[in-house]
Amino acid sequence: MPGRTPVVAVVEDEQPVRRALQRLLRASGFDVRLFSTGSEFMAHLEGIDCVILDLHLPGMSGFEVQEALSALGASLPVVVLTGNDTPANRTRSLANGAHAYLCKPVDDKVLLDALRPLTSTASMQ
Repeated sequence: MPGRTPVVAVVEDEQPVRRALQRLLRASGFDVRLFSTGSEFMAHLEGIDCVILDLHLPGMSGFEVQEALSALGASLPVVVLTGNDTPANRTRSLANGAHAYLCKPVDDKVLLDALRPLTSTASMQ
């Protein structure tokens, strides 16, 4: 029985970045769900295997999303993708459980390499 396609959520407020990530991920075999805010994403967690999360979002920040996921006991892997790389952001993201911390602009291969081990169990189900 073939496995299901891994579902990756992209939580990013910049539409051009969301669309570019959507094209890359779909071309790489992922199912993609797009969200422009953290609160929109938090309302649609079911069926998501992994999330690419921007830190600076309108309303609920990426840090707040990470904290809310933790409070729910969600074991959803998070890949932080930020345009505002600082030591404090990196430390806080990783302390909040991010599996990877990447900076924009991100190399396609680096992003895909970060996602594959986090989504491999979905494709085996």
